[in-house]
Amino acid sequence: MTGPRTLLALSAAAALLWSAAAVPASADHGGHRPGGEVRFATFNASLNRPQEGGLVADLSTPHDAQAQDAAEVIQRTRPDVLLVNEFDYDSEGRAARLFQRNYLSHGQNGAEPIHYPYRYTAPSNTGVASGLDLDNDGRTVTEPGQGGYGDDAYGFGAFPGQYGMVVYSRYPIDTGAVRTFQTFRWADMPGALLPTDPQTGEPFYSDEELERLRLSSKSHWDIPVRTGRGKPVHLLAAHPTPPSFDGPERRNVARNHDENRFFADYVSPGRGGYIYDDDGRRGGLRPGARFVIAGDLNADPNDGDGHPDATRQLLEHRRVNGGLLPASEGGPQAAAAQGGANTGHTGDPAHDTADFGDVPGPGNLRVDYVLPSRGLPVRGTGVFWPAAGEPGAEAAAASDHHLVWLDVR
Repeated sequence: MTGPRTLLALSAAAALLWSAAAVPASADHGGHRPGGEVRFATFNASLNRPQEGGLVADLSTPHDAQAQDAAEVIQRTRPDVLLVNEFDYDSEGRAARLFQRNYLSHGQNGAEPIHYPYRYTAPSNTGVASGLDLDNDGRTVTEPGQGGYGDDAYGFGAFPGQYGMVVYSRYPIDTGAVRTFQTFRWADMPGALLPTDPQTGEPFYSDEELERLRLSSKSHWDIPVRTGRGKPVHLLAAHPTPPSFDGPERRNVARNHDENRFFADYVSPGRGGYIYDDDGRRGGLRPGARFVIAGDLNADPNDGDGHPDATRQLLEHRRVNGGLLPASEGGPQAAAAQGGANTGHTGDPAHDTADFGDVPGPGNLRVDYVLPSRGLPVRGTGVFWPAAGEPGAEAAAASDHHLVWLDVR
């Protein structure tokens, strides 16, 4: 078991990498919404590249077409606090800085520029070599670029930080109070859905693997944002593994379920005592704290390949306002035009947030969420998936996911 001293040592080493990326980007405080409303959003922008340093290179000029489209989506929706999933991490925060400077700060296709004074990013488990044979294929691959490397990493990735996360904010981030849970071990979750071999009934992972295997495929973050109205709002950010790309043991289905369960336990008084962060601090979110859970959670409550309870743990949680149903005009239009797996879905396509393969499937799904705590006043919510021909419709194709937003006070 990883002890507190080990966790503290890991945190101290990581702090050297985080410090440059966690400081405010500037002192500009302008551009807030009238009436005290704050727009939170999540956007899996697919700003990942196959080689380390590729995203920094692409964002070093203002000419990358995909980044232009992603920036246009953000400019048209104008979130105040934005989580971007699938944004390659680098220890100096260069990609996050360049995306602001070369794309967000310049109007795209008639949209107005948008400036975020504050940014936060931190390491991700994706592409971090585990030194273990996590896919049980008889090989332990530890060198990036070798076949099977991603399957043996703590989270699937071709290099450390691929498919990472970044937060942009118009409001100050209390960086000193941020908690990250990158190194939390899956086996330390009570009652974890650890996979078993369906033929033998034996555990899929060995004791040695469970001693080191982390729960988060990327990371889980608790980021307090000072929105100017009383106590901060905690942005609880994550990007669980897809419930696919595994075998009959369904290890990724189980991991996705438990990655989603993590925040369900974290916000539950009395249930988060087992949780420890990367600084060794134990416990969940303080009772009564305001929060917004955001991210590509990679699970639909009605359709797809995930565990049926993966996101219901959050949607039906007594502390979460899970009854909100963000919608779009483009979702139903796409489902009708594409057919395939969409024809057998039970969920309303107006609430879909991702445009996945239709034959054989899984089809379009609701996998991206912005979920507020109960008692946090909500003024509106939606999915940015314009109907064909509407402003921003072409830019929305920059990713197979669509931005989801939520206005609160």
